[in-house]
Amino acid sequence: MTYHLNPNVRHDFVLLFDVVDGNPNGDPDGGNMPRTDVETSQGLVTDVSLKRKIRNYIATYAEYEATEAERAQLKVFVEHRGVLNDQIRRAYIAENIPVGKSAKEVVKDDKVLSPLRELKAYLPNAFTFVDNDEDSGEVDATLEYSGELSEDELKEFYALDEVTELFSQNKVLSKFIKDLVKKAGKPEKNRANAEKAQKWMCQNFYDVRMFGAVMSTGLNAGQVRGAMQLTFARSIDPVQPQDLAITRVAVTDAKDREKLQTIGRKTMIPYGLYRGYGFYSPHLASQTGVTQRDLELFWEALVKMWEFDRSASRGMMAPRGIYIFSHDNKLGRAPAHELFKRIQIPSLQNQGIVSRQFSDYTIQVNEAEMPEGVHLTRLIEG
Repeated sequence: MTYHLNPNVRHDFVLLFDVVDGNPNGDPDGGNMPRTDVETSQGLVTDVSLKRKIRNYIATYAEYEATEAERAQLKVFVEHRGVLNDQIRRAYIAENIPVGKSAKEVVKDDKVLSPLRELKAYLPNAFTFVDNDEDSGEVDATLEYSGELSEDELKEFYALDEVTELFSQNKVLSKFIKDLVKKAGKPEKNRANAEKAQKWMCQNFYDVRMFGAVMSTGLNAGQVRGAMQLTFARSIDPVQPQDLAITRVAVTDAKDREKLQTIGRKTMIPYGLYRGYGFYSPHLASQTGVTQRDLELFWEALVKMWEFDRSASRGMMAPRGIYIFSHDNKLGRAPAHELFKRIQIPSLQNQGIVSRQFSDYTIQVNEAEMPEGVHLTRLIEG
């Protein structure tokens, strides 16, 4: 029986993965060196890093394997280089919810129209510019603003180098845009609309259903607590980050040709076995609409996502163990930390051994006298 696929009961799991000669999760505050605990020197991989891999796998699956009906429910809210407020706006448009009180102006003054054509490429989606160039046949050009952007979003738009330069050169254009923004307004705060948008987001975005999201950064779709929560992963033994010099025989600029080679850096650890934890709440899942297929795809992602995250900097990363403790009810039959003690991995450092491969470790799984109503699924081992 596939206990771990039941979305209506609690699941707690242990995830083991390792890295050979790679950087599993660089720290941007530390020169992209592998993350470590400064006191124990154990390696760390953030929950955000793991969820990025899961999201990428879901997006890849949706593009190449999912049916059209399934694909519609497997959108990813936190996309690489995505704009979150644009994602929320999709819910408002799909549900015919007003995104703001719009304002529209005819643009007749050429002192505004000409630079506005230059500005068009930098206008946020909240602006709609209809031109009246010679080929359009339109009598009047118009600029419409939906009124949906927050003050921070407007400041970000005004702060763009190209916008700042155009506004400084043309005060008439600057005044025209800002007056239009003032004329528009926000839609009335409506809890029913926010809940309607939130429901659409949960139905259509896989990561909103599973991980939750803050969706009140622009148009309001509320906040969702995700059914699946992950922890940081920590290496069993201390790791030794290394910063290695590399050279290349090609140069970037012709003026550097006489240098013959240039120097770069690569960071890595020789080996690390990491252990992380996860928790699935059926109570929260019922609120976001998690299905059995969603849960099945999550476990599938934990196994396969490493194959879609290959890079020279990652080295060789692989899943080494997924141990799922499935309860027979929503509340659970035993504390997660007690169940996790059943998966023991003796430290090699305590034995005076320097680990360099997974086979150096011994995984000890205790299934004796399992709490009543708890079933252990070994999804992958070794």
